Amino acid sequence: MDVLDTVSMLASGGTELQSREKLSLEDGGYVGCSIGIMAYNEEANIARTLSAVLAQDGPSIRIEEVIVVASGCTDRTVPIVAEIAAQETRVRLCVQEKREGKASAINLFLKEASGQVAVLIGADVIPETSAIEYLCSPFLNPAIGMTGGHPIPVNDEHTFMGHTVHLLWRLHDCIARTHAKLGEVIAFRNVISGIPADSAVDEISIQALISQLGYKLQYISECVVYNKGPITVRDFLKQRRRIYAGHLKVLEQQHYEASTMKIGPIMQPLLAMRDFSIGTPRKALWTAGSIILEGFARLLGRDDYRRKREHHIWQMVDSTKNLEAGLRKVRRLCNVQSVIVLRLLLDGASGDDSNREREDREATEVARKLLPRLRAHIRKEDRLSINGPGIITVVVRAEQQGAEIVAQRIKGIVETASVSVGLRNRAVKTTIAYSILSFPRKQK
Repeated sequence: MDVLDTVSMLASGGTELQSREKLSLEDGGYVGCSIGIMAYNEEANIARTLSAVLAQDGPSIRIEEVIVVASGCTDRTVPIVAEIAAQETRVRLCVQEKREGKASAINLFLKEASGQVAVLIGADVIPETSAIEYLCSPFLNPAIGMTGGHPIPVNDEHTFMGHTVHLLWRLHDCIARTHAKLGEVIAFRNVISGIPADSAVDEISIQALISQLGYKLQYISECVVYNKGPITVRDFLKQRRRIYAGHLKVLEQQHYEASTMKIGPIMQPLLAMRDFSIGTPRKALWTAGSIILEGFARLLGRDDYRRKREHHIWQMVDSTKNLEAGLRKVRRLCNVQSVIVLRLLLDGASGDDSNREREDREATEVARKLLPRLRAHIRKEDRLSINGPGIITVVVRAEQQGAEIVAQRIKGIVETASVSVGLRNRAVKTTIAYSILSFPRKQK
């Protein structure tokens, strides 16, 4: 199916779907989601991924169904999902006896999905708390057609391959903030009937179709998901050559170019994150090695494209499949602890010594009233406390990047909340200033 086929579909049956979607969004005030999980031999991760997805909640979304498409599985993936589906009515299992590629599995999912918005998440990806809410709430705006989340790898960045994987995903994050490049977890309006069955890069194929239909794309940095990148050079080259060959094919078939294909846009964020990329001689050496590996993988991908080698049925990248699923276990892979110190500043506060005591008292009152709401948006193992007049301290097991996301999340909650203080219940608005200190935990 090409772009013209899709547009034709929209002009007929798709129009009715769009009108029903718009009415439901306006009347119900929520986004109805169909979540698709494409699985091939995912017995190690599928149960925990389903558990994490089903636990997602939020005021703007309703998870109506979770459809698992199991393609040619030879392990226990199918019986595991069948057992969960017997207990959870929202879970449905579709079995492809023969493995036909991820694009084929996605097309099967799209035939079955009934939600206003379709969400695709990998069976080896673990979403952070409220990730789906962040991902899907933008669809209340009818101009938004597709969103993508913020993947953070759980690889040990103190090894060469771990550094390489973290470097790539940090570059992806920087570029996607200005030029949407959506992957790992995506959501899009249920207005397409399918993608080319021989596509090796499904997210870009969907991104091309949605953007060509006139919708806007949006990268959601607050939608955090955890994945695991390759831990061997062999697996890295296998994965990256497939992606680049797939991008070249999408450019030819769908006339759409991924924002990461050109070298120019990559150099600026690479220099901007110099502390990570070249902060020490070892990091500089590893970054140079990463660039060489990526360049070699692109050469292999270009050769595959020229020789018409197909990648739509992926070769298994084994080293990415041992993800420690479950949010507590994922966090254990991080050996860095961060302390976030947040200072609440009440709008209109003078800062004079004559009013200092009253303003500090009111800021502390605001902090106490907001504390239960903030605890609902962090993990149970994170420590949240008040440590002074209007000062909130959060201790998280995360690197600087992860702690920054937590701080921004808390900042957004506090600055949009209206809290009453004092005997007269005076409504006040609050802004936040914060700082982060990250340091390695001691090994036992």
